Amino acid sequence: MKISKAEIYAVNFPLKEPFIISYASYPSMAAIIVRLQTDDGLVGYGEAVPDEHVTGEQVDAAFEILKHVLVPHVIGQSPFDIEQIHHQMDAAISGNPAAKAAIDIACYDLMGKATGQPVYNLIGGKAHEHLQYPKVLSIEAPEIMADKAKKAVAQGFSSLKLKVGLDDAALDIERIYAVREAVGEEMPIRIDVNQGWKTVGLAVQTINYLEGANLTWIEQPIRMGNIRGLAEVRRKVSTPIMADESVQTMEDVLEIIRLEAADYINIKLMKAGGIFPAIQMAKAAEAAGIIAQIGSMVESSVGSAAGYHAVMSRKNIQTAELTGPLLFAEEIGNLQYELPYVKLSGKPGLGVDVDMAKLEKLTIKSAKVEG
Repeated sequence: MKISKAEIYAVNFPLKEPFIISYASYPSMAAIIVRLQTDDGLVGYGEAVPDEHVTGEQVDAAFEILKHVLVPHVIGQSPFDIEQIHHQMDAAISGNPAAKAAIDIACYDLMGKATGQPVYNLIGGKAHEHLQYPKVLSIEAPEIMADKAKKAVAQGFSSLKLKVGLDDAALDIERIYAVREAVGEEMPIRIDVNQGWKTVGLAVQTINYLEGANLTWIEQPIRMGNIRGLAEVRRKVSTPIMADESVQTMEDVLEIIRLEAADYINIKLMKAGGIFPAIQMAKAAEAAGIIAQIGSMVESSVGSAAGYHAVMSRKNIQTAELTGPLLFAEEIGNLQYELPYVKLSGKPGLGVDVDMAKLEKLTIKSAKVEG
C-alpha cells in the first residue's frame, strides 16, 4: 500500500463567538485539511492549524509548503513507514510542525483503516476508560466570565479552564476570584496565561495573590522559550505550573526535565508535528515523573480526534482540552461530545466521517498533488 495522491484544502471555520486569548482574538479559525489516498483506494484525513504566534507558521505559507515540499515527499511512501516519513519531512524543511502534523495524522488514519483498528490501538491501546474535557472560557470582564462559568457548571462540565493574560494582571486576579466565587470551592479550575504575565517577577507576584483560589495549575505564565525563568517561577510558588508554548520539541521537553521547570507539560500535535513525535514527548515526560496533557489549537473533528487518540493511548497523558468542534458554527466532522466526555467511535482510523460537501463549502483554496 502506497500513498498515490493528495488533496490539500485551506479552510476557514467560523466560530460561534470570538475566541479571545492573551496574544490574539479569533473571529474564525484558519486551517488546512489534507486528504491522502493510497493506490488501493483508502483515504486518510489530517489537519494543520498554523499559529504564527507559537509555531511561526501562517496558513498560506503552510499550504504552499504542504503542496510543494512535504506532500511530494510522501507520495509513493507507505503510511506505515511513519518514522521514515518524519525523517524525510525534517530533512526537506525545518520547523513547520503544524504542516507536518497534517501528514502525520492522515498517515495514522490510513494505518487504522488498513488494519481495521482505531488509531489508539496502533500507539499503545486503551489506557483510559473515559476522556473528559473542560469548559474553556475566553478573556472577558470578570462578571461575564463568572456568569459563563456558573452556566457551564449547570450544564454539566466537570472542570473549567480560564484564559487570562490580556491586560492588567490585577484584572486577571479579579477574573479568577470572581469565577471561583461563582462556582464554589470544589470545582476544578485551571488557568492559561498564554505568556501574558511575561516576566518572572510579575508571574510570581500574581500567582502568590492567587493562592486562595485553589487552582489546579497555572499554564505558561511567562514568555515562551524562557525555560530557566519558568523553573524560577515554579521554585517560588506553590501552585503547580504547566508549560505550553515552551514545549514544542523533544529538546524543550528534555530541558524542562533538566531544569525541573514544570509539573505538567501541554503537548499539542500542531506544535509537536503530529501523533508520532507527541507520543515520544509524552514518554520522555513520563520517565521524568511529569504529567502530560494534549492541548488544542482549536482544531476540527479531524485534528481533535487525533489528539484524543493520543490521550487514550498513554496513561501519563491525563487530561485533554480539545474542544474546537464545540466552538465552531460550522464543522466538517462528527466527533461526538457528551458532557463531560468525548466519545471515540472505535471505528478504524480516526473514527471520524468527513462531510466533503461542508469541507468544500468552507474551502478558500485547494490543490491536488499526484505521483
